[in-house]
Amino acid sequence: MAEKDKKLFTEFNSVTTEEWEAKIIADLKGKDYDRALVWKTFEGFNVRPYYRQENLAGKDYLESLPGEFPFVRGNNKTNNNWFIRQNIFVTDFEEANAKALRVLGKGVTSLGFLFSDCCSVTKENLAILLKDICVEAAEVNLVCPSDDCNLAELFVDYVSAGKWNRENVVASTATDPIGTFVLKGVLEEGAVAKLKPAIEKAKALPKFRTVAVHGKFFANSGSSIVQELAFSLAQGAEYLTQLTEAGVSIDDAAKAIKFNFGIGNNYFMEIAKLRAGRLLWSKIVEAYAPECKCSAKMIVHSETNRYNKTIYDPYVNMLRTQTEAMSAILGGAHSVTVLPFNAIYEDSTEFSERIARNQQILLQEESHLSKIADPSAGSYYIENLTESIADQAWNLFLTIQEKGGFIAAFKEGFIQAEIKKMAAERDKRFAQRRENLLGTNQFPNFNEKLKPGFDGSVFEPVDLTVEGAEVETLKPYRGAQAFEALRYSTDMYSQENKRPLAFMLTIGNLTFRKARAQFSCNFFAVAGFDVQDNNGFATVEEGVAAAKAAGADIVVVCSSDEEYAEIAPKMAELLEEEILVVAGAPACMAELQEKGITNFIHVKSNILEDLKAYQTKLGI
Repeated sequence: MAEKDKKLFTEFNSVTTEEWEAKIIADLKGKDYDRALVWKTFEGFNVRPYYRQENLAGKDYLESLPGEFPFVRGNNKTNNNWFIRQNIFVTDFEEANAKALRVLGKGVTSLGFLFSDCCSVTKENLAILLKDICVEAAEVNLVCPSDDCNLAELFVDYVSAGKWNRENVVASTATDPIGTFVLKGVLEEGAVAKLKPAIEKAKALPKFRTVAVHGKFFANSGSSIVQELAFSLAQGAEYLTQLTEAGVSIDDAAKAIKFNFGIGNNYFMEIAKLRAGRLLWSKIVEAYAPECKCSAKMIVHSETNRYNKTIYDPYVNMLRTQTEAMSAILGGAHSVTVLPFNAIYEDSTEFSERIARNQQILLQEESHLSKIADPSAGSYYIENLTESIADQAWNLFLTIQEKGGFIAAFKEGFIQAEIKKMAAERDKRFAQRRENLLGTNQFPNFNEKLKPGFDGSVFEPVDLTVEGAEVETLKPYRGAQAFEALRYSTDMYSQENKRPLAFMLTIGNLTFRKARAQFSCNFFAVAGFDVQDNNGFATVEEGVAAAKAAGADIVVVCSSDEEYAEIAPKMAELLEEEILVVAGAPACMAELQEKGITNFIHVKSNILEDLKAYQTKLGI
């Protein structure tokens, strides 16, 4: 800092925390501090409205540098480079190879080859798939639904037969028998121990990871960030324990594991999740006494969650994935996949894949997020989030260990129950619009309609449970599914029938009627109903006549609380088959209900249940 700047700051007195608190309390004018300013998170801890340097006290990991144990500040010493990954579904090996070469020329630095059938992968086919691809310049990831495939051995043989520098080859397979158990419900005895030959052979490539922990399964089933992290760490510890018992050294076992996390829309929390994950994983591996602390690095591939993506207004998905990609990158992810905005409901297109690639390329080449190691360092807020997430995840991790480890806890049903409880709470928040899905449960596109023949399976959870499953499985789903199914049923009904119309009968107080009409239009448009707003009517009779002329099915009276006592009963007398709805929760609600007026919508409404009820009344 320049000398003149130092002099400038001496003119200002430092402000203590007590002084800040006194000022805040004065400005609240009697409001409850905690209710007004403290954020109570899903993760089990509270977030204060501000943090100061004193809040960094006691965080020992802040004394370490990037690239140093416990790696909370990142795995790299001098930069934040990450791999830009694009997934390619392999149905034809030559076509997949041609596509891989094309995308490598467009900024992709990591390839994810997804196989539907591992039996089709042979030495010859792998050579076709990787033809002309420099495996020293691009990360190669081979993903197969089967856990008994030999992809790792085939890849090592392919590299060994070439003139590659093995130290520079970065690759992975995604063998995850415990993850398969989570989704399918069956775990073959000794499945983890059977990974030993592949791990031993993969030692020929120092940067080749053969075992995957799919934390994204938890995230896409509705878990919280703390749950995703804790369950992933417990699964990783299960692998370490069983592999070392099978004779694999702790260094080799730890270096074989790669974590695959989802990325949600909680921007700062997702940054802190990866930092907390590296901190905790390093401590877990350290407990096994590795020869080199470098074995304790957590390597994370991050993929944008499906959980919060939507079919209606799908271009909003691009906004979601952009902030999610930033979270993963700033958090220090090894590699990132941005799923195309339409990936949840159709085969991705050249356009959607290009946009997904470019989202990362812009962050790398124009925002320069790759230039600074640990870009979050020193942020009082993020450092405290990191510590809070680490504390909560560690407590949950220890609970699982007390139950005998991940597999035992899953067989007991503990993990499923915890995720289901959290998912139910999140579903409730969506239904009450305390958590928003833009374009779906809030501010829908009034003119958007889905065409007939749309695959209805996208509105259902993904159930991969096999016959003879030993346990209840996780069934990934999307938070928007219930709303989308609701709206889709209206779209299909409207193919043969008139689309329901919600008519805003605006009358009386200008401020209230405009605000409540806007609220009500959004409310009913969520179900795909047509909505008609109006400038205002001088009398109830005029408004009712206009509603009937418009062919309204639902008439929403929008006025002030004081005026409802007189206006609503008059409307009820004039309306016949139309459904009368009052916008708001007026003090006279009980009085109106006694007169047969029972439909009210307001900010505390469960919009999902209410709209289902209106659909039923309308015969949808």
